[in-house]
Amino acid sequence: MSAYMMNKFMRAVEMSDDAVRAYVADPAAFVASWLDGAPGPDQRPDDRVLTEAERAAFAARDYGALYALGAHPYLLWHFTEAVYIHETSWPELNERYREAVRPHGYPDAIV
Repeated sequence: MSAYMMNKFMRAVEMSDDAVRAYVADPAAFVASWLDGAPGPDQRPDDRVLTEAERAAFAARDYGALYALGAHPYLLWHFTEAVYIHETSWPELNERYREAVRPHGYPDAIV
């Protein structure tokens, strides 16, 4: 797993309205573009790698899977808010998020 890279990706998306719009429009293409180092809110490092499971979770916008894969809960929530808040109400999103992450238990915060 590459929790660091998942977290870096989520932060890159969440910190830019343009990135959020591009990600929401075509998640799989945005992930591929980001991994290839297309211009974005941060510089391209040499280590942009996600596992297939991580790529699939981002492509599906599956925050439950991202949580299970080790995404940082704080970053994941803000990423989820940025990506979904235009599609649903905050209370509904909050409840859906809780239900999606609940089966995966409390996160292991050891880094």
